[in-house]
Amino acid sequence: MTVPVVALIGRPNVGKSALFNRIVGDDSAIVSEEAGTTRDRHFAETDWAGRHFWLVDTGGVADDPRAPMDVEIRRQVDEAIGEADLLLFVVDARVGIHPSDYHVAELLRNSQKPWMVVANKVDDPRAADFYEFYNLGVGDVYPVSAINGKGSGDLLDALVEHLPQVEAEPEDTLRVAVVGKPNVGKSSFVNRLLGEERLVVSEIAGTTRDAIDTPLRYHGRQFIFVDTAGLRRQSKIDDGIEFYSSLRTRRAIERADICILMVDATEGEIQNQDLKIAALAWEAGRGLILVVNKWDLYAEKDDKASAHYQKKAAEKAPFLNFVPFLFTSALTGQRVNRVLEVVLDVEAEREKRISTSEVNEKLGELVARLQPPQAAGREVRLNYATQVETEPPTIAVFGNAPDLVEEHYVRYLHNGFRAFWGFTGNPLRIVLRRKAG
Repeated sequence: MTVPVVALIGRPNVGKSALFNRIVGDDSAIVSEEAGTTRDRHFAETDWAGRHFWLVDTGGVADDPRAPMDVEIRRQVDEAIGEADLLLFVVDARVGIHPSDYHVAELLRNSQKPWMVVANKVDDPRAADFYEFYNLGVGDVYPVSAINGKGSGDLLDALVEHLPQVEAEPEDTLRVAVVGKPNVGKSSFVNRLLGEERLVVSEIAGTTRDAIDTPLRYHGRQFIFVDTAGLRRQSKIDDGIEFYSSLRTRRAIERADICILMVDATEGEIQNQDLKIAALAWEAGRGLILVVNKWDLYAEKDDKASAHYQKKAAEKAPFLNFVPFLFTSALTGQRVNRVLEVVLDVEAEREKRISTSEVNEKLGELVARLQPPQAAGREVRLNYATQVETEPPTIAVFGNAPDLVEEHYVRYLHNGFRAFWGFTGNPLRIVLRRKAG
């Protein structure tokens, strides 16, 4: 399901970044007494009372609409309002209502999105006068101090009540996110699968701004293909539209069961940004398929070209050894439909469950082949193991001293379990636990 987006909106220097840090729990946003410090946007996923949401910090809406920086910030704020499911209008309780606050309130009313007023810098709610902010025309005003945290729990309780309820999709729906950099052919690829021109295809990089859900039925299974905007390197995300495209890509990954990472064969070897997107999906526990598009245009193609490409990619990111590669051309249709079979194969591996007796038997074989390194003055034993999760597959290994098992030995177990059961296209997680008693 989609994780909602909450955006912090307000004029400069009211404490939006401090509030962002308070809610998220770190100092990822720059906080300064200088107005206008946050010129672009920061975002992070967080949660409260079991509800997850994305929190977005924006630049302050300034008074001068003609200043170039203010024009850019306003454009980014408009993007934030358009993307958000809930808006937090942050005001400065020490200053009181500022003329710019009326302007921001009008923006929020016109958006027709739900919004809340947060009166920041209220260190003592009993002594502060924040009631004038009701004149902005909102139902409730929530006093907080982003610096010391007072009132933040009450604010978050109200925030999660305002979040939209998301309907769960049918259990048999398989969500597949098509991700990758701009202009690698994602929309052309999905169109070829569907057999019709549903998505806009253009030579201009970044044509697809939103994540677009497209249903497809295949062999009795309901697929939802999500064609996402391209995820650029963070340093290249220099405007609001590209920023929100990257946020939508991350949201598409978190909603997906399986991700198809599409890369451009004409760029030669796989690029670092491709690897970062692959790692995002892998670390999120999603199934992963790597599609090398425009293979018909690959410059060094011979009968070993695909194997060589795959080997070079795995040298840069070893987890790609466990990921299926497809070499396609969305333009000609070469091997495009093959991806549907591979998706079903990866799903089957994702749902595979190994019996506890078999896991224990294989653990015994691995330990007999190579004992875990012993710690100084203490014996390290691994007693038994069991698969505790699917989607992604997770195996718990129990022993007397899990904190003393070295990382390289965990990798040995991981590779051994892979050799037995594959789990192709999926991360395999190994967790170490202390044996009871």
